[in-house]
Amino acid sequence: MSTKHPHQERTFVILKPDAIQRSLMGEIIKRFEQTGLKFTAFKFFVPQEADLMKHYNKDDEWFLKKGQNIVNDLTAQGRPVEKEPIEYGKDIIRTIVKYMQQGPVLALVLEGNQSVAVVKKLVGSTEPATSDVGTIRGDFTLDSYAHSTYEDRAVRNLIHCSDSPEEAEREIALWFGQEEIMEYTTAQERIMYDVNLDGSRE
Repeated sequence: MSTKHPHQERTFVILKPDAIQRSLMGEIIKRFEQTGLKFTAFKFFVPQEADLMKHYNKDDEWFLKKGQNIVNDLTAQGRPVEKEPIEYGKDIIRTIVKYMQQGPVLALVLEGNQSVAVVKKLVGSTEPATSDVGTIRGDFTLDSYAHSTYEDRAVRNLIHCSDSPEEAEREIALWFGQEEIMEYTTAQERIMYDVNLDGSRE
């Protein structure tokens, strides 16, 4: 049984090469920070292929589902379908891995109440073209699955975020050593999580 408080839930984020190249790091970090989430780790680097393959960790069911969507897009565009759906699904990860190595990325760990859900809400849905206005993807990019399929490349959606607390912990352990994660308390935490605001007049 976990001894962590709810406000100690952690999530994992990578700002992808398109976010770095478009100078959006500060804007994205600001959006997370303004919610009250706390940053506990940062790392700026070019990821290795083997680590990226471990990170994305997809199964055949995922490949088949995503590949079928690509087949549907190709058919709608009047373009030939040259592979089985599962191979198109595997191509998604291959193209993502290739793109994620084209320049530096910024990996970070955030902590706070419902951090996974809060970050997912701020980031928006995976496809930028259908992400809501007000989300990071909805506000800062307009790429789509159909466009990326047409150009045979990864969708450029600026950012990766964890889907669940369990997935976040797996991803954090992959990219960060425990010694790289800071433990500290912010003044903001004292206001947000101190039940009686006992220290607010100190």
